Amino acid sequence: MDNPEKKHALNDIWQSYSGERIENRHIANIPPIERIIGEMFAIGEFYYYVLNLTNSTVSNHHPNLLKIHGLKDYPENLKDIIDLTHPDDIPFIMKAEEQVVRKIIEVGRESQLYLKSSYCFRMKTAKGNYELFHHQAILTMEDEYKTIIQAVNIHTNIHHITQKNPNTVLITGIGPRDDFYQIKIEDLSKNIPEIHLTKRETEVLALIAKGYSGPEISKILILSEHTVRTHRKNILAKTESRNSKELLRKAFECGLI
Repeated sequence: MDNPEKKHALNDIWQSYSGERIENRHIANIPPIERIIGEMFAIGEFYYYVLNLTNSTVSNHHPNLLKIHGLKDYPENLKDIIDLTHPDDIPFIMKAEEQVVRKIIEVGRESQLYLKSSYCFRMKTAKGNYELFHHQAILTMEDEYKTIIQAVNIHTNIHHITQKNPNTVLITGIGPRDDFYQIKIEDLSKNIPEIHLTKRETEVLALIAKGYSGPEISKILILSEHTVRTHRKNILAKTESRNSKELLRKAFECGLI
């Protein structure tokens, strides 16, 4: 990208993670989008883009981005994405990213490419109003000094599921890692009920969110279908949900996915 870097609210947060100014560089390698999307889920209209953290440029946009936000041209800089965000949600996003950086440092840079972060915020749509989106991010490239230089972000419109933001950051392990960190941002989420799922229940819930059926979950987790049904029943009971549709709404509102 030849575009000059545009300053935005998140620059300083990620610069602090690197410990020094990341040099502006062009990244030729494009991450394997299909594999990355497989680690994510999208219940509704979604799009993704590749973020170059050295200069905040964005590329490799999914075509849905234009339709969902009513844009004529693809954003070239992360600031253009942030400008679509509800102004009242910017402080939360900054706190959320600070928590992501802190948790990555705590877990260890050697594992940073196997962690996915997610949280919700409102974005302006083609209809001219603000709707709730679910943001997921996977770090995809680092340099020889373990400085992150690239990520893939995916945004899913979940307004049809819920309009309630749990103000919670979720950091989960992918690939070889099974991390699960649920971080509530200050007092903004004090009215969100506490729901504690077991590790296995969390895995089942994530697969339900990806649209897998009971038999498919059984094969993926190498469990009997009876055991999967039992886990689903327990998850429904813990979230006080009557069906899968209500379960997904509760899961988003409680910051479980």
